[in-house]
Amino acid sequence: MPCRFFKPSGYFISFADAESALKTSALTNSLDLFLQYLIVQRRLSANTVNSYGSDLRFFITFLQHQSVTSPKQITSKHVRAFFQNCFKQNISSRSNARRLAAFRAFFNFLEKENQLVGNPVADIDPPKIGRRLPDTLSITEVDSMLALPEKITPLILRNYAMLHLLYATGIRVSELVNLPVNGCSISSGHVRILGKGNKERMVPFNAAAGVQIQNYLELGRPVLLKNRPSPYLFVSNRGKAITRNRFWQIIRELAIQGGIKKKVSPHTMRHSFATHLLAGGADLRSVQMMLGHADIATTQIYTHVDISRLKDIYQRFHPRG
Repeated sequence: MPCRFFKPSGYFISFADAESALKTSALTNSLDLFLQYLIVQRRLSANTVNSYGSDLRFFITFLQHQSVTSPKQITSKHVRAFFQNCFKQNISSRSNARRLAAFRAFFNFLEKENQLVGNPVADIDPPKIGRRLPDTLSITEVDSMLALPEKITPLILRNYAMLHLLYATGIRVSELVNLPVNGCSISSGHVRILGKGNKERMVPFNAAAGVQIQNYLELGRPVLLKNRPSPYLFVSNRGKAITRNRFWQIIRELAIQGGIKKKVSPHTMRHSFATHLLAGGADLRSVQMMLGHADIATTQIYTHVDISRLKDIYQRFHPRG
């Protein structure tokens, strides 16, 4: 019978300084091998590998406090005790589920490497996670963000080209900032995106996005590069690739300029892209392909967004709503 998550009791450790307290051991060596496996064999993105590493370092620090230094010493009791600590610190169910998935992958790897006999999380079910509908913008709000200001500079041309491409394709922010300069074909109106797991997909974009990208390529990018070479389509004023954090800031700034009071992120634009397509009659499978979702169940959450909108219309206009 699988063990479900339970109420906390007993041992407690704060995770605030967990990573700095990590000591080198057989466990940390195994973790290094696992992370290399994720990079080389699984070819996962740097963000995914960093997430795995962070969660597992917390766990290994916890194990070291319990005098566990070797993979073969780990039992399901240690895993349960770890999550008891998570509950004590009000760690969300979503974070706990992510950590459990990381542990499961790590232990599976250790089993294959003959460093562990039996998976300590085999009988532990993940916590139930409530489905949270993604935040979206209305078409009017998107239009207000996409409207170019009167003053045009190379940076403004770049920012609006990125914004237009983001909404036109639903591209992830990590994919957008890493787009190669030859990954976007204005003549054919499509972008070649290298997504999660190094899976490539081709996504079309509209003429308006094409115009903004063309303007940036002709009038913005050469000025920013100052004759310096760069493989990236979108560059900073130093000729480097834009960071994810910087683009988050840019999106917030553009939302404020557009008079939008909501908290807007690059993912908000991706959500809006999918929601507006489905509301306009696009089929779910096509939207899945454009978003780069491996599982169509991930895309189905956007149908719930549209249903929520229909319910609102029903309640406002139906005589018995």
